[in-house]
This record gives sequence, C-alpha cells and structure tokens, in this order.
Amino acid sequence: MKFETKEERQPMSRLRRLYMAKLAARAVIFCISVYLYVKMPEMFTLLEGMNFFKEFSLLHILWLIWMMDMVFQLIPVKSRIPLGSQKLFRQRFSPIREKINVQNLKQYIISTTKSAYRVLLLWTVLTVSLGVLYYENVIDKKFLLMTSIFFYLCDLVCVLIWCPFRLMMGNRCCTTCRIFNWDHLMMFCPLVFVGGFFAASLAAVSILVWLLWEICVFLYPERFWEYSNAALKCVNCTDKLCTQYCKKLRKYT
Repeated sequence: MKFETKEERQPMSRLRRLYMAKLAARAVIFCISVYLYVKMPEMFTLLEGMNFFKEFSLLHILWLIWMMDMVFQLIPVKSRIPLGSQKLFRQRFSPIREKINVQNLKQYIISTTKSAYRVLLLWTVLTVSLGVLYYENVIDKKFLLMTSIFFYLCDLVCVLIWCPFRLMMGNRCCTTCRIFNWDHLMMFCPLVFVGGFFAASLAAVSILVWLLWEICVFLYPERFWEYSNAALKCVNCTDKLCTQYCKKLRKYT
C-alpha cells in the first residue's frame, strides 16, 4: 500500500472545512430532535394546521435553517456555496475555448437524465411506502418529520463521505452531479403526508428549487457538462469537497 508523502498531501479546502462543521452541526440537530421526539413530543404540535404561528418552539429554528438553505439554491451566490449547487446560474458558467460538441452534450444530458429519473423513481417508491405506513397508523407525523431530519444529516454524509447515488448516476463527484440540488426535494418528501403550514411550506419551496434546476438543465445544458463548462473540470476545482473521488484526476487533468 502506497501512502501519500507530506508534499503530496493537500490541505483541506476552506469549503470542505465549512461543510465538515455543517455535518457536525446536523448531527447535533438530529440528536436534539431525537431527544425532543422522546422526551418532549408536545414540541411537534406545530405540525398541525396553522399551529406554526401560535407559539415558538425549537423546530421553528430548524424550519428557518431549511428555508435559508433553499433560498441560497434559488439565487446566485459566489462564496460558501459549492459550484455543484450553483452551476445552473450564468455567473458560474465558464465556457470552454474550443467549440462545444453539441451532439455529445445532448447525449450526456439524455444519459444523466435517465439515471436521475431512476433515482427519482426509487425515491418515490420509498416515499409512497412511508405514506402507506402513515395512513395505516404504523407511523405518525412526528416520525415523518424525524425521517426528514435524518435525511438532512445523510445529505452531507453523501457529499463528504460516501454517496450511493453517485454509483447510480455514474458521476465523478458532487460538482458534476446531475441531481445536486434535488437534496431538499428528497429530504422533504416524507412531509407531503403531514399537512399544516410547517410541512407544506417546506415541501412547496423544495419543489420550486427542483423545478428551477430541471428547467435550467434543459434550457442551459452546457452549464452542467464539464466538456462545455470548464469550471466543472477537476483542474479548475476550488471546492475540493469530494477529495476521495477525484484526487488523482485533479492531479493529472
């Protein structure tokens, strides 16, 4: 086994350090939520109807964090947001010098879209299964919210540690991922059965984020392919979020 020398070892990027801190914060949020679920279930009454506006609870803070995360996916942001999430915007597009191979670009979009919607089908089956369990009174609204909070934690595990969807999509890393901004849609799928302002508002905005992403994929496909958008190439990567996937490629490309 060959180990990296001190000279070959690259320092962790600023964005990866930030995301590692976010992962730790999400783990804390999950643990607090489990405590509330077990010890203070009355906190979850804000899930009912318009109870969101009746009194404050810690879950209001979580709602605000989630809403702010989605807002940053709806507007161009230059810092602290990975390129993989922002590549739909013109400001993050860096056209290659040579002429774009339109046929190859078209084939890339078709291929990755097929893979993306296989993921969507799988997630729909999972969501429907949760819905069946809910309507059969096996699980309740609190459990559905806890499922979303668990997905919230898993989201950064996929980015920083290991991503099963990368195997299904065949993409190199998060920067080139076709479904990067599907995270909130997938995260809040369990909430579609909950009703009430808390759940409905989160689900609605997550659908808006997803729609914007999908519209841009088909209107501006060149922004999503590394052979038309030079910013997505390993050699130009500044995020370095997925170091375990593309360290060697970054060195030689």
